[in-house]
This record gives sequence, structure tokens and C-alpha cells, in this order.
Amino acid sequence: MSRSSPPPAASPAAASDLDGPGPDPLPPVTRALPYWANPRLGLLVVIAALVGVFTALRPEFLDTDLTLVPMQADLSVFVVVGLAQLSVLSLGHMNLAIGRIAAISAFAMGWCYDKLSLPLPVGLLVGMAVGTAVGAAAGWTIHATGVNSFVVTLALDFGLIGLVSLLYSSVGDGVAFHVHPAGMDSLRNDTFSDYCAGNVCGPPVPLIAPLALLAVVAVGVLFRYSRLGREILMTGSNARAAELSGIPTARRVVQAHAVSGLLAALAGFLLAITNGAFSADIGGQFLLPSFLGPVLGGTLLAGGAVSVIGTVLGAALTEVIQTGLNLMQFQIEKSKILIGLVLLAALSLDRVRHVIAQRRGGSA
Repeated sequence: MSRSSPPPAASPAAASDLDGPGPDPLPPVTRALPYWANPRLGLLVVIAALVGVFTALRPEFLDTDLTLVPMQADLSVFVVVGLAQLSVLSLGHMNLAIGRIAAISAFAMGWCYDKLSLPLPVGLLVGMAVGTAVGAAAGWTIHATGVNSFVVTLALDFGLIGLVSLLYSSVGDGVAFHVHPAGMDSLRNDTFSDYCAGNVCGPPVPLIAPLALLAVVAVGVLFRYSRLGREILMTGSNARAAELSGIPTARRVVQAHAVSGLLAALAGFLLAITNGAFSADIGGQFLLPSFLGPVLGGTLLAGGAVSVIGTVLGAALTEVIQTGLNLMQFQIEKSKILIGLVLLAALSLDRVRHVIAQRRGGSA
């Protein structure tokens, strides 16, 4: 589940250097980046430093019920949001409709619970199916029309905003489904520490956290070990070369966007559980976090390389900053400015680290 990328395809010029006499080809660079230039290590150091600073300024930062459990619940949501964006960044695409896909999927779940009285897991599966279908439709449109993913998903986002509002107005109270199917309140309020066997109790971890962990493991396995994941990365690295190699690039584009839609639906479910209602505003704050986690963690915007663990750490950094500033009672406007500055500094330091490492002979 570390950073994954396919080997670069040889260019015609490089191949010709090996045919017959001529200048010797450049030797391949095989050394990896030194440990200190690893972006994930840098994120760990920054997170640890910020935790220390916020704890010194506000000791309640380490309070289990006040801070740590709610922070874990929020982190679970935004890790899955980051993975949803990572799935299309692997192609060099963007999905600007992640929040609205989460909203339409949450509507489908709420409708199933309110109108059909379906069990909690069944409604989740229905919502994930809706998210997968919407994501796949976006991927098919991008491939079929050749229009940039930015434009297609932006148009999809605007379309879904209107559709979600109309749906809630027509079948709900115009705002939310307030139904609580069996198990929803436990997922929202309980932690593993509430369940004890004898004198042994679980850790203070919210019950929704394993769902996010399952998503992390699944996406990591997909891109590191499965043929589908490797071919998606190859398509993102060089679509033309991948197609000439026999990879069905059209299908891989659709599948990557389908995975993004599925994960967006799961994020919508987790947020609905955290909020206690399936509402029309679910996903409205997903766009920026969906990019922060993967990009801070080392996923390339150009496609061809992803970092699942880096995405988790990037989301954790963002959540630590937000929680710490909230405890220090910063105004929302000031908090946004400081978050932007800290994240910009983190990205800049990561870039400096890579440049220094490459000058010393490493390779990214």
C-alpha cells in the first residue's frame, strides 16, 4: 500500500540507442530516494510536531472524548474522500463531482431506509451501486467525447446539485431523511471501548473507523497487486503506450471513475452516520480534502503513480491542523488562512526535499 507506479515505457529513441553502434545509452538510475526524502516520513514528522505544539498549547487536544474520538470519525470520512480522488488521479484525471456523487448516493440510502425500511447494510450497498454507476457514466463520457475530465465532472457536479435538491423536495421534507435504521446510532456514538469482555475493553476507536480501514486496504491491494490497478496506472502514465500494449484503456478509464464513485458513496454514508441524518448538504465540503490527502501524500496529478498510505497521512495532517485550530478558537477565516499556509509550506518542503535528493543521485 505504498506508493505504486508502473515502470516507464521505453521511448523509440531509447530503443534505437541499443540497436547497432552509437553512443552508449545512459545507465539506468536504480537508487531510490534516501529515507529522509520520503514524503511519507516528512508527513509523519510534521504531524508529530503539530500534535506536540497543539498539546502544549491546549492539553485537551489529547482528551479522548472531546478530541480524539471525533477526530478519528472525521478522519475516517476524509481518508475515504481522498481515496476517491486518488482513483482518478491515477489516470491524470480529476473528479470535481465527488461531493455530489456522495450526495446522490446518500439520498438513495436515505430513501431506502425511510421508504423501504431496508437494513443498514443493504441501503449502503444500494447507495454504493448508485455511486459506482454515476462514476462509471462520467468515465464513459470522458472517453467517448474526449472532453477533459475537469469539464465533464464539473458539469456533472452542477447537474447533480439540481437533481439532489429536486429529489429531496419531491420525496422528503426538502432537507433530509431523519430516519435511523437499526445500528445507525451505535455506529455514530459507540467506540470499541464500549464493548468489554470481562475486564478487557477495546480501544477508544469509533465503530466507523474499520470501514475506512477496509477501504484503505482494498485500494492499496488494487493498485499494488491487481492487474486492474497496474493497468490503470499504466494508462495514466502513457495512454498511447498502454493501448499499443494491449491494455483496454477505455475500459480502464470507466473502471477507475467507477471506483471513485463507489468510494465517494462510502464517504457519503460515513458522513451521514457522523451527522445523524442523510441530508442534501452531504459532500458539500469534500472537494478540497479530496485533493489535499493524495497530493500531500505523493500522488502525482499527472497520473501514473499513487500513494495510499501517503493519502492517509495527508488527510491526517489536514485533520490535525483543523482540530488544533478549532481548539484554539481561531475564527473560521483565520483558520482557513493558516491551513493554506501550513499546507503550502508542507508541499514546498516536500519539493525541496526531492530536488536535493535527486541532485545527490536519488530517483523519485
